[in-house]
Amino acid sequence: MTTVKTLLGLPGLRLRPRAGSDLLDRPVTRIYVTELSDPGRYLSAGELVLSGLLWWREPGDAEPFVAALARSGAAALAASGADSGGIPDDVVDACVRHRIPLLEVPADLSFSVITEQVVLALAAASDSARKRLQAAADAPVETLLERASAELGLPCWVLSGFGRVVAGTSPLPSPGADVVRRYAAREPGSLTVVPVEGRHAVPWLVLVGGPLSTAQTELAEELAGLVGVTRARSPRPEAELPDEARVVALRTEGSEESEDVLRELLPDGLLLESAGDTAYAATTLRPSSTELSTVEPLLRAKRILCGVSDPGPRAEAWESARYALEVASRRRITVVAAGEVGAHELLLAGAPDGLRAALRRRVLGPLLDYDAEQHADLVHTVRVFLECSGSPTRAAKALHVHVNTLRYRIGRAGELLGADLTEFAGQLDVYLALRMEE
Repeated sequence: MTTVKTLLGLPGLRLRPRAGSDLLDRPVTRIYVTELSDPGRYLSAGELVLSGLLWWREPGDAEPFVAALARSGAAALAASGADSGGIPDDVVDACVRHRIPLLEVPADLSFSVITEQVVLALAAASDSARKRLQAAADAPVETLLERASAELGLPCWVLSGFGRVVAGTSPLPSPGADVVRRYAAREPGSLTVVPVEGRHAVPWLVLVGGPLSTAQTELAEELAGLVGVTRARSPRPEAELPDEARVVALRTEGSEESEDVLRELLPDGLLLESAGDTAYAATTLRPSSTELSTVEPLLRAKRILCGVSDPGPRAEAWESARYALEVASRRRITVVAAGEVGAHELLLAGAPDGLRAALRRRVLGPLLDYDAEQHADLVHTVRVFLECSGSPTRAAKALHVHVNTLRYRIGRAGELLGADLTEFAGQLDVYLALRMEE
């Protein structure tokens, strides 16, 4: 890593610190030459700003210039007083006030020489940094991040596509899911994100805590490559789960990514079966819709669906998760927990579409035909009545009609269906037929 102190040691430059001697460990990422009185819009963090002070005319001029350097996170100011009779006290005071290291450039030294020397130093440091990072190629991800962070002078993290922090050199400043969403939406953020290439369906992301120079970007890309190699060769630990763990069924519509998604989603999971777009795993965890909605934009799948059983014997939990997955596909909900779904819904979810349509037509046919011919809505009336537990008063209130009107409609519907809708047996068949359309 090239620091301000490194530049003081470059042969032939003869730079002399005038302020900020305690700040010389700041990393330098690039050099920028300017004579603008307020260069803030063109600056970025880590830059060595080189200036002949042509913008300085009188005391007070230094304040906006140096304040702009401080706001941008500039590493230091290297200034020549050749055209101003030396560096004005105003500039020195502003650098002290804003904690910007100030280096005095000899009056007889050309800026082109400084630029050449600094660029060569940055290039050499970048090449050395890559070699030092490559030397740790066989190390765990945590070690790779520590080495890269030391070279970049910035914190580093590896994030799963689900927003889980795989490793990091400090606490992540933003929720991982938010970082992934911004990355997927191509929204700018305070972190630099570099994708980790590999054969995995769920990508990992390398994050660096700030904007990067060209050389730093190359190092971050090198880090991402090494992390990808480490991930590919890391063996997945064998899961040891209790006999009554829950089962998760996951489907990736339009792709065969289910197994990779399930493995990344459930670090403790035991893969039970994988067949193209659907996979099953036993786990002690319970996935959430938030996790799946976070990773979905990064996948080829059109939609991710998930059914989750309650903990129980493996065979029973498997069937429960399978039916919950079917409920999820019919409800257009990402994750369905079997324990939160009515028993009749799980049973209906297991019936083939053709059978469901035939049963619905057999039970409700006369009512459907009547509504179509008379432009009526008796089907809706019956459904509301049954969902109000067969209470005429509650159903009439929900439909905004008089209770006698409600009783007449229910009586007419019962005649058409050949069923007594005031009796439980008749209500059950009709209600199940109504739910079959879902």
